[in-house]
Amino acid sequence: MKDGPSLAPIAALAGDPARANMLTALLSGKALTATELANEAGITAQTASSHLSKLETGGLIAGVKQGRHRYFRLSGSDVADMLEKMMGVAARAGHLRTRPGPSDPQVRKARVCYDHLAGEMGVEMFDGLAKGGYIASRGDDVKITRKGEAFFPKIGIDLSVLAQSRRPLCKSCLDWSQRRSHLAGSLGAALLDRIYDEGWAMRDRKSRAVLFSRSGESKFRSIFAA
Repeated sequence: MKDGPSLAPIAALAGDPARANMLTALLSGKALTATELANEAGITAQTASSHLSKLETGGLIAGVKQGRHRYFRLSGSDVADMLEKMMGVAARAGHLRTRPGPSDPQVRKARVCYDHLAGEMGVEMFDGLAKGGYIASRGDDVKITRKGEAFFPKIGIDLSVLAQSRRPLCKSCLDWSQRRSHLAGSLGAALLDRIYDEGWAMRDRKSRAVLFSRSGESKFRSIFAA
């Protein structure tokens, strides 16, 4: 057996159906209670407590107590990236769940992946930034170009502030529904925050969907269209 990180414990944690549903729910970036996560997983509160304990011990989630309630969230953006990539592999292999409902097309069009934009519009933004010469990508490695260093401040993104973060400035994240890359990292998060601040879109309270207004979508494409 070779030395190094062991994949099996993490795969076992994420591979349980109930825990997988909980982790997927936390991809919204919201902190959720044990009761909310039990509902997402379709299990009892007692069973949920056991699963949450295992996920927390395994380092995939973190618990935060606020008042009388204890909330859970993903332990970091690296966990979100791992889950999104796993969903991409599952989709490519044909392991798909069907959840009928009006929100499904919206989730595919635009959704939040932890703290950045995913779905068709997330991929469109990544492609537009690459085609415009603002970012350069090679595999998972994404860098801001000299042209990008001049462009992003013009749309309200302070790169000097983002550079102080311990997380990567920008990186690609495989989009499970599009099977192509969208933009993650602190730049991806800052761009989604900018979209909200400009009033182009808002979060759907009941799903991971990001809902663009007609004018917001038009403004988005005027800047990021490939």
